[in-house]
Amino acid sequence: MKVGIIGAGQVGSATAFALILRGVAREVVLIDSNEKKAEAEALDISHATTFAYASKVRAGSYHDLDNADVVIITAGANQRPGETRIDLMERNAAIFKSIVRQIVENAPNAIILVASNPVDILTEYTLKLSGLPKNRVFGSGTILDTSRFRTLLGEHLGISSKSIHANVLGEHGDSEVLIWSNGDAGTLPIATLGVDLNRPITPEVKARIDDNVRNAAYKIIDGKGATFYGIAGGLTRICQAIATNENAILTVSSFHEDVEGIKNICLSLPTIINKNGIEKVIYPRLSDEEHALLRASAQKLKDYVQMP
Repeated sequence: MKVGIIGAGQVGSATAFALILRGVAREVVLIDSNEKKAEAEALDISHATTFAYASKVRAGSYHDLDNADVVIITAGANQRPGETRIDLMERNAAIFKSIVRQIVENAPNAIILVASNPVDILTEYTLKLSGLPKNRVFGSGTILDTSRFRTLLGEHLGISSKSIHANVLGEHGDSEVLIWSNGDAGTLPIATLGVDLNRPITPEVKARIDDNVRNAAYKIIDGKGATFYGIAGGLTRICQAIATNENAILTVSSFHEDVEGIKNICLSLPTIINKNGIEKVIYPRLSDEEHALLRASAQKLKDYVQMP
């Protein structure tokens, strides 16, 4: 697989490193307006290939995206302490106009994967700018939020997060929805398993996990300025599903004609990912409260997109 990464900042370089170290990509091209930065990151990462796989990573230009299978957009302004992802939109929209045009010109057959925030709105913006089919333009969405949710549940229950099926849906942001009603592990609902393991999921536990999932990015940004390792892992997982034609179900952000009555919006739902990009969206079973929360999340995104 050949992957282009637009933006050699912390997210872009961490993603390139993860792709190379896990052997998901055999070639990675890093592109950045700061060519010296891209060259330095590519050189540093290339020195790790001896310890991993015989992959190639190099700095390049948009012309070097020819025959790329996936192009990941990580470029954009960083989220500032106390700033919401929505606040980033105006600063990042202008950057995307030039980026998307050059991707389509040089890699017309690639899948475009958006990671820059606010990812749901920028995914919709990229879809419109590119003119590509909706299965080939999607965002990282809540894949990281879902990982955080499963990690925290695993820590509470004392089991591997890989054994837990529980998702975060909707906006990748403040209105995201943790889906408690259908989470399970070992065929048991997580609430039942919690009782069996003498680790009940009480309202206090739910509140703590919800807070740690919903506000994780703000806490990390406050402590070290940016989040990048987690999302790099998520982007690598998406690329793996594409490279291996896996039909993996991942919570990516894509275009939906209707979500809880809200029309034509991008947000995260369980989605089958393979070599074609998006194969099918699976609409989840939800509680009445979760239906209402998902609608509110969709409405929030719709209201922002429609703002003048």
